[in-house]
This record gives sequence, structure tokens and C-alpha cells, in this order.
Amino acid sequence: MTLTKLWKADKYLYLMALPGMLYFIVFHYFPMWGIVIAFQEYDPFQGVMSSEWVGADHFVRLFKHPDFWMIMRNTLVISMLNIVFFFPAPIILALLLNEVRTAFFKKTIQTVMYLPHFVSWIVICALSISLMNSEGLLTEWVHALGYPQVQLLMDKSLFWGIITLQNIWKDAGWGTILFLAALAGISPELYESAKVDGANRWQQTLHITIPCLMNTIVILLILRLGQVLNISFDQLYIMGNPLVKEVAEVFDTYVYQAGVLQGNFSYATAIGIFKSAVGFVLILGANYISRKTSEHYLF
Repeated sequence: MTLTKLWKADKYLYLMALPGMLYFIVFHYFPMWGIVIAFQEYDPFQGVMSSEWVGADHFVRLFKHPDFWMIMRNTLVISMLNIVFFFPAPIILALLLNEVRTAFFKKTIQTVMYLPHFVSWIVICALSISLMNSEGLLTEWVHALGYPQVQLLMDKSLFWGIITLQNIWKDAGWGTILFLAALAGISPELYESAKVDGANRWQQTLHITIPCLMNTIVILLILRLGQVLNISFDQLYIMGNPLVKEVAEVFDTYVYQAGVLQGNFSYATAIGIFKSAVGFVLILGANYISRKTSEHYLF
């Protein structure tokens, strides 16, 4: 079909997609020309065209930084914890909600679970700090259980777990939206046939619901891997402190401190390109493996 015929056939769909397309063009594609400053010693007063070219110096500086591997470890560990614990949480919640038959009760639970998503990380982190400081409620509960005096916010062994739990509490409910939509698209005839064959609810979930969700799960997992080096800056910046810096410093906080605050925009851009390159490679690799091992893949 020609472009004219395609437009006439689905012009209203294209018009609905236009705001989203404009958003990505204006805020994601158009600014991409600015990545050139990663290869310059960018001077805001001279501009992009007149700044000195330094090639890959900023990338070399990043890889030779004494804290590079510590930052890489922290970023990867926090991302992997999110994939292992946070990613399955919306799936489990969606499966549980799908079993609720009372419409009012189901909608009420959904509304309550969605609310934390709209709460700012500033508020969530402030609440967490007030609960886990030396006189906080959670700290008092830990002491009441007979554990020794412990500073929850200053214990490096607890930091990654606290961050992961925050992510689950904030966005697990919101993440159920896609999976609930996928569940709504499963044909009821499949469940009716299973009932005729004597399958119970668990067997129906295991042999019908989960396989039907697998395409959505795989695609979201592949996309998630592309964001493996991107972690919420607000959360890590607020929750971090000098005593846990060794496990709290990630690329996003490092970019802010070593790049933005010091006015080194070229260095910050180089780190951003590195993160994007890693994410791109992971997406291609995960999609290739999925294509070779299953029938579910992104492209």
C-alpha cells in the first residue's frame, strides 16, 4: 500500500499517535545532535562549533577512573536486584488480581496499588529516612526484636535491599496495568476447555495464563535490560550518604557530581553515551537469545 492509502485507511490512528511521535522527536531525537560534545572540550561560551575536539579522551578518563568498577558494580547489582525481585512483582500481583471475582473489591485494590506511583521519590525517601533513622519506627521495631543497635540507613549491607523494597512498593502496582491488559485479551474459551478437561485454577494458570503472558513478559524484560545502567537518580541521591557511598554511587549520581556540578558537560555526555551503548548491546543480545530459544522476541 502507498503512503496515501495507508493514511486514508488509518488517519485517525495516526492522529492519535501524533502527540507521542512529536514528544519523541522533540525531546529524544532532536537533542541527539548534542552528543557531539562528548568528543569535545565543550565550552558554553564558544559553542559546539568552536569547542576544541579531544576525541575519545573523556571515555578514556571514565574507564581509567579509580572508582569506575565500583560504580559499575553498584549499578549492575541494583539493576539485577530490580530484575530478579521487582520485575516479577507486577506479574504476581496481576495474576492474583485476576483471580478476584468481586469487581468493587478488585477495583479498590487496583486503585490503592496505583497510588504510590504518583508519589514523588522525594516524599518516599523522606518517609523512609524518618522511619529508619536512629529514632525511627522501623529502627525501634528492630531493637524490640532483640537485635543490637543498628543504623539502617548507614549499614552498607542493607542499602541495596532497602532500595529494592522501595522500588517494589512504589511501582509494582503500576506495573500490573500492562499485564492486566494482556490477561484481558486471553480467550475465555481456553479456560472453559480446561475446565471441561478437569483442570483446577492452578493448572489453568500454569498452562494457559502464564504461556499467554509470556510474549508480554519477554518483550518487557528485553526492554528492561536496555535500561540496566539507568537507575532513579532522585532515589539514590537522597538515600545515599557518605557512610554508604561505596555501595550507593551509581552512574547517574556520578554524572551529576563529576559532570554537571563541575560544569564538565562533555564528560557527563560521554558517560551517557557509554550507558546507552551498553543498553543497546544488551537489548540486541537478549533479543537474539530470545529469538533463538523461543518464539517470543522484540524484533
